[in-house]
Amino acid sequence: MQVSERTEPTPIRGQRADRARRVADILRHQILAGAVEGALPGEQELAAEHDTSRNTVREALALLRDEGLIDRAPKLGTRVAARKFDHGLDALLGLQETLKGHGTVRNEVRAATTITAPPAVARRLELAPGDKVVYIERLRFLADLPLSLDLTYLAPDVGTELLAHDLETTDVFVLLEQVTGQSLGAADLALEAVAADPHTATTLDTPAGAPLLMLERLTHLDDGRPVDLEYIRMRGDRITMRGSLTRSTPEWKVL
Repeated sequence: MQVSERTEPTPIRGQRADRARRVADILRHQILAGAVEGALPGEQELAAEHDTSRNTVREALALLRDEGLIDRAPKLGTRVAARKFDHGLDALLGLQETLKGHGTVRNEVRAATTITAPPAVARRLELAPGDKVVYIERLRFLADLPLSLDLTYLAPDVGTELLAHDLETTDVFVLLEQVTGQSLGAADLALEAVAADPHTATTLDTPAGAPLLMLERLTHLDDGRPVDLEYIRMRGDRITMRGSLTRSTPEWKVL
């Protein structure tokens, strides 16, 4: 049997912008994971590490600068400008629980009232048309940094009880478990990228059109009852969504 000769790997070609994007992806991960703090290596060192040109490295760094992750200045080099905070996708936690250890989360309660449920909200919470819901709107800060704008619709019985509690310093999830005497069970969620409209941009202290993470989450009590429907706009330059996924057994292995 003839053994084929071993060939060298095919080099990755493409436009410099494509190469710069690949370098930026790797550097972004290192920054967000905390592997790079303070100053980044110089352009020549990065070019050698990624087996590319200095021009490609410059384009990659420009991408990260435009995202607000790094600052670049003559004689000072390139430095990490701001860190992002991880928000898990594989555990049902409120923002205060998620950012425990990073600082104090506080809430500016912009609305806390009872309204007639919009039809779509009533259906999600399994309410009858025309039923009331408790509506809470909060601007959420880590210290003085605005992170998210949360719009929350609650089933009327549990929501009314929540209104008597401290909404400025306590997560809604914690209060839900306190007033119902039940643990939270599961949540259905959808995550997408949206651009900040002018009003939201002003509220979150970010430029109009800046990327936001939009999380829609319907949370159930442990008995399966849906009680909490949220629409959460998070600053994309300050929050990273992370999770661990497990692949189920493929069908071809079952057969």
